[in-house]
Amino acid sequence: MATTSTDSVLGGVVVATALPYREDPSAPAGLAVDLDRYAEHCAWLVDSGCDGVGPNGSLGEYSSLTDEERRAVARTAIEAVAGRGKVIVGVHGVGSHLAARWAEAAAEDGADGVLCLPPTMYRANEGEVVAHFEAVAAVGLPVMVYNNPFDTKVDLTPALLKEIAQIDNIRAVKEFSGDVRRVLEIKEQAPELDVISGADDVVLESLLMGATGWFAGFPNVFPAESARLFELARAGKLEEARALYEPLVAAFRWDSRTEFVQAIKLGMEMVGRFGGPCRPPRGPLVPAFREQVTADMRRAIDALAALGGEGQQA
Repeated sequence: MATTSTDSVLGGVVVATALPYREDPSAPAGLAVDLDRYAEHCAWLVDSGCDGVGPNGSLGEYSSLTDEERRAVARTAIEAVAGRGKVIVGVHGVGSHLAARWAEAAAEDGADGVLCLPPTMYRANEGEVVAHFEAVAAVGLPVMVYNNPFDTKVDLTPALLKEIAQIDNIRAVKEFSGDVRRVLEIKEQAPELDVISGADDVVLESLLMGATGWFAGFPNVFPAESARLFELARAGKLEEARALYEPLVAAFRWDSRTEFVQAIKLGMEMVGRFGGPCRPPRGPLVPAFREQVTADMRRAIDALAALGGEGQQA
């Protein structure tokens, strides 16, 4: 039986970190990972009130990195927060042999836990999904399984999570189906698991239903305000939480769209951070999307200014 998480080792606001690049003709696609800038970003997120960082997720463009880059990114995040925040490393792989290898590397490097999708690039059946997570969990780190049925074509339903929750070291699920009804159903079917909101645009609803964490995208842009939103929601201060959430949610919706990495990097630029380009297959935002992201971000920035938000720049 998996251990019940009483200390929410995988909970809180953990930021799925965006990855900065610098131009380098010798690097893949002419873009080299800027580890110094990445370290500064991870430290800034924790210093701004977030509980930790999540390197090598989809937002971190893990699938566009070489193996050497991917290991270096995880190590940089771990060193940057230096015990001041948790580091949950993405260990996604096409098969359990690769995901477990990444989990072993994360354990060697000092990660606090791992985030793991079902097998990528293959629509695994339920038995294969369970075997995949068994192999990753056997490494020994706390595991957050990741339900993203849009990208993997595999839905970690509450019934399937009930079975997965019996695996030792499986501690949480990052829920990205967008169906807020799942929170209570998962808690009923698999009470051993922490339910972590994985989609920014249903985070308040999920937290009010009992989610204990937020594995988040837009806190790359608004870390202090996101930490405050999480605190208000967990405290049941609904009126204050809604006042903060409602002007942000239009921007947050981009976290659930195909162009979420580009949108979040543009948002970072708009508040004075470095966002920068993405590696292929991601290209720049088309003009119409860039205009809409800019408008949604402008509304959020102006609303935070009116609420007295700190640190946001035009």
